[in-house]
Amino acid sequence: MGIYYLIIIAISLLSMWVSNKLKSKFKTYSQKQLRNGMSGKEIAEKMLNDHGIRDVKVISVRGSLTDHYNPQKKTVNLSDSVYNERNTAAAAVAAHECGHAVQHAQGYEWLQIRSSLVPMVGIASKFSMFVIIGGLVLTQIVPYGFSIAAIGVGLFGLGTLFSLITLPVEYDASNRALAWLQRKNMVSRQELAGAQDALKWAARTYVVAALGSLATLAYFAFQVFGGRRS
Repeated sequence: MGIYYLIIIAISLLSMWVSNKLKSKFKTYSQKQLRNGMSGKEIAEKMLNDHGIRDVKVISVRGSLTDHYNPQKKTVNLSDSVYNERNTAAAAVAAHECGHAVQHAQGYEWLQIRSSLVPMVGIASKFSMFVIIGGLVLTQIVPYGFSIAAIGVGLFGLGTLFSLITLPVEYDASNRALAWLQRKNMVSRQELAGAQDALKWAARTYVVAALGSLATLAYFAFQVFGGRRS
């Protein structure tokens, strides 16, 4: 399994590089003030209004890069650095999160599938590792240890599936955001290029996370099924 550890190390290094690159991009575009002078909150409210969405609130939340859309509460949650600021990065993030709200309002299929998995994934992420490890230990003692470990792999697989389904959801939200920013002439050509660059690197963090989850799933699957004798 030496190759597995090499893959994990490579993915970890890639994840660190993408994360640092994302922070660097957002720092750069946070210094580029918008031509129209609108804040992230105002950008978000206008995008929602332009799509006829009246039941979603735009609120401020603490933290950095904590921006997200909550479909249960119907809120677009923007970090302080996005909610109040009037720069390219803030516009990109605000529009992206509203892209999720538009997906929700229009019944975007991949978002619906991801939302339906949330309760199961929440449980699976808490117990999958314990079930796998416990099953592998019990395999040496009792016959049903393998079945327990296999269930654990299945639970971990739900998390991997979730990370894969997240990819089209995130890319589609960014595409909706950029299309709206351009269509409504909300940003200049240079600002649009900056928003596109920032969102591109944000999306790549999800790609790396999905790769990491796939690699870990493959490792556990090999541990449970690879050494099994018929």
